[in-house]
Amino acid sequence: MSGENQWQTAITEIAPNSICVRGYDVAELMDHTSFSDTIFLVLKGELPDPRQSEMFRAIMVSSVDHGVTPPSVLAARTVMSAGNSLNTAVAAGIMAIGDVHGGAIEQSARIMQETAKKEGDVSTLAQALVATMKEKNQRMPGYGHRLHTADPRTAKLFAIAEKNQFSGRHTSLAQAIEKAFGEIGGKPLPINVDGAIAAVTSDMGFDWRLGKAFFMLSRISGLIAHVYEEKTTQKPMRKLGDTNAAYVGPPRRSIK
Repeated sequence: MSGENQWQTAITEIAPNSICVRGYDVAELMDHTSFSDTIFLVLKGELPDPRQSEMFRAIMVSSVDHGVTPPSVLAARTVMSAGNSLNTAVAAGIMAIGDVHGGAIEQSARIMQETAKKEGDVSTLAQALVATMKEKNQRMPGYGHRLHTADPRTAKLFAIAEKNQFSGRHTSLAQAIEKAFGEIGGKPLPINVDGAIAAVTSDMGFDWRLGKAFFMLSRISGLIAHVYEEKTTQKPMRKLGDTNAAYVGPPRRSIK
């Protein structure tokens, strides 16, 4: 089969007794590559060099879990508590990932990549960006955190990025934006792990449209751990999340 009727892919070639991922025999990959290196290969098309390998490994580790309160974990554990399968519960957690929870990497990377393309030094670009956002009352994704005033993962990712020469224009821009928020915004707004991942993956040459993928790839193992724990240690149909609900609708009434 060829031509317009052929479904083409550059990812994996399958033949009898043979599986090749991006041109590499999967058995050889099993012998020589780590899981994070193989993910890099699938996404980028080439195996990472040692610097890319260390950087990408750290990114995958950074978002593995953040406790029981994020929407994805609550969704996954709730679905498991209702008596569903592991894959259904994990899928529910993945479905809870959106623009507000888990989507900041994608949104932040888009803004950083579009801004970094413009002429000018990063400080000037950051000042203009923050001023515009403040004027339009817009929020910069990847900055601030509901719990951390200084996200411990951010400093570590930037340190690993500097060590492996991935502190480029996007990372500098991200840090300049943080500084501009303190100067123009009137209060500190530190870079969180999502903003750090957005900056570093941009300097690694990843398309911003893969932003949610980095979060999902990292977090899915945490979701699996949570739903397994829910299944094996908790009673079904238990109360999860904030149950302090109050009715604010119409008073009692009759249809007669």
